[in-house]
Amino acid sequence: MRQLLLIFALTSLLFGQTKSEMFQLFQNEKFEDACKLGSTLFTANRANEEFLSLYGFSCLQADYIDRLALPISILKSTTESRANAAYFSVILMQKKLLMHALIDGYKIHSIELPTTSYILSKVFNLYQKDTNPSKRKVYIYSDPTNSKIAYRLSISTNSSLKKMIIEEYYDKLLIKRHIYW
Repeated sequence: MRQLLLIFALTSLLFGQTKSEMFQLFQNEKFEDACKLGSTLFTANRANEEFLSLYGFSCLQADYIDRLALPISILKSTTESRANAAYFSVILMQKKLLMHALIDGYKIHSIELPTTSYILSKVFNLYQKDTNPSKRKVYIYSDPTNSKIAYRLSISTNSSLKKMIIEEYYDKLLIKRHIYW
């Protein structure tokens, strides 16, 4: 019996440290590492909504948008959890609709969704407001709140898996490339 308690205590300590490590990765803006660590801990922590929110925000910042589906479906016990699930849902929906529009020509101009400050939401809104929505290889948009920021939206066709690419520019210098599939 004592061995079982010792194993339980060590396991709890290990998982506690690992969640703490995930939080430290997030705070240090190592979002991809935090998201990957969260994936390995997901099953053991699926009942912990603070963990699920941290996992969701880590994956969101790492541009692993499709990994938001599981936290979206589980986050429901508290007001904060439901708000996080709604936030993740909006961004996931915008990604899916924008890819559908770019690849398949689906018209999204009349769809009304909430918006967020996340880059994908900004570009989704700019694409929706585009007065010349004809299909083209590259869409370039200026940020409505800062004229020094621009976004370049395109679809990569280098492989059988089409990817949506959003490049973020500041004063014509590339500052970040976001790739979604």
